[in-house]
Amino acid sequence: MIRKATPEEFGVLGNIWLKASIKAHHFVPREFWEGNLAAMCDEYLPASETWVVENEGEVAGFMSLMGETVAALFVMTDKQGRGLGSSLLKHAKEAHESLNLCVYKENDLSVLFYKKNGFKVVEEGKDDFTGRPEFVMHWQR
Repeated sequence: MIRKATPEEFGVLGNIWLKASIKAHHFVPREFWEGNLAAMCDEYLPASETWVVENEGEVAGFMSLMGETVAALFVMTDKQGRGLGSSLLKHAKEAHESLNLCVYKENDLSVLFYKKNGFKVVEEGKDDFTGRPEFVMHWQR
């Protein structure tokens, strides 16, 4: 089930973000993610349109949109590979003609995931916060 997140869930979503970020981004120091947890919960999640996906009666992942930008898409580490992330993207695709996102170039699994979901690399750059190379990806209906 996909539904809008409530502000009371931002702490849970922040923990999903933290654990999934540390797992997926081994090339960024763990301290970076830990140091940004409060900002994720207190600034980024409240500023975006955030959807959660439930699995087995619990929040298992979320996607945050800022207009047509997928600003965040994270699934609990032990629930990855079950189609939950794809169902969140499908939900966003039903409401938008096009979507874009940034993903670290070194995050091979996420790049592959987005390509399998119809996104194409349209630009390469560097993340402003970490200096790591990233792809800008785009999906068009």
